[in-house]
Amino acid sequence: MSAGALAEDLHHRWRRLPANLRGGLWMVLSALGFAVMAIFIKFLGTRLDSFQVAFFRCLFGWLAIMPFVLRQPWQAIRTTHLPLHAVRGVLGSIAMFCGYYAIAHMPLADFMGLSFSRPLFTVLCAVLLLREVVGWRRWSATAVGFLGVLIMARPGSHGFNPAALFALGEACTVAFLSILVKRLPAREMPLGILFWYGMFSSAAAFLPTVFFFWTWPTPVEWLWLLAVGVLGAFAHFCYIRAFRTGEASAVVAFDYLRLPFAGFVGWVVFAELPTIWTLVGAAIIVASTFYIMRREARVARENRIAADVVEATAAEPTS
Repeated sequence: MSAGALAEDLHHRWRRLPANLRGGLWMVLSALGFAVMAIFIKFLGTRLDSFQVAFFRCLFGWLAIMPFVLRQPWQAIRTTHLPLHAVRGVLGSIAMFCGYYAIAHMPLADFMGLSFSRPLFTVLCAVLLLREVVGWRRWSATAVGFLGVLIMARPGSHGFNPAALFALGEACTVAFLSILVKRLPAREMPLGILFWYGMFSSAAAFLPTVFFFWTWPTPVEWLWLLAVGVLGAFAHFCYIRAFRTGEASAVVAFDYLRLPFAGFVGWVVFAELPTIWTLVGAAIIVASTFYIMRREARVARENRIAADVVEATAAEPTS
C-alpha cells in the first residue's frame, strides 16, 4: 500500500470514530502538549523573565503555523471580527505571563489544579458581563469549587505561595477569553483563530519584553523557547479542534488529564510531590467544575429541545 493510500485509509478510519471520541483524543493530545511545554517553561523561568518567555511563545507559535496558513486559501483566516481577535491577543499575552510565572515558581500539580478553576471564573464572568441567569445549583457548585481553591492556596498560612495568585490571575483571564470565544461565529476556522491570536499576542508582548524584560537567551534556551512556541501552538490547535469536534460536556472530561500528566512530570523531572492539600483541593475543584460543565450542557440540550417543540408547534396548521 502506498503512503497516499495508507494516509487516506487512516483518514477514513478516523472519520468513522464517534465525534465525542475524536474530540476526546484531540483533548488528550492537547493535555500532553501542555504538560511537555510546562517542562521547558519551568527550566526557562529560572533565568528568563516570564513575560519574555510568553513573548517568544506567541512569536514562535505564530511562525510555526505560517506554513499551514500559506498553503490554505485566504478564507481560512478571513474574519469580520478583527477587534475581538485583537482583544483576545492582548489578554492572551497577559494570561500567558501569569501562567508562566506560576509554573516557574510553584509545583506543576499545584498550578494545574488551580488552573481548573477557570469554569468557576467563567460563571462569574457570564453573570457580570453577559447578565446570564445562574441557578442555585451552579452557584452552589461554584462556591464549593472556590472552597477547593482556598484549600489548595491556603492564604494566610506558612504554606501559602504568592505564585498561586498568578495562577488564579491566569485562570480568571482565560475565563474571560472563553466568553469572547463564544462571540466568534462557528464559521471561523481554527487555523484562522490561531493566526490572529498569535499575531496580536506577539505584538502586545513585544514592546514590554524589549524595553523592560529582555535578557539574551543562551543557545540552549533558544531551543527551549522554540519548543515552547511549537508545543503551545500544537496544544492550542488540538484544544480548539477538540471543542469543535465533540460536545463540550464529553470533551472536557479528557481535559482533566492535564492534572495527572503535570503531576507525573513534576515528580519525574523536578522531584515535586503533591501535598495532601493539593490533592484534596484539586479533587474538589475538578468535581465542582465537572458538575458545572455537565449542568450547562444539560440545560443547553433542554433549551434546544424546547425550542424545537415550539418551532414544530408553530409550524402545525391551525383549524
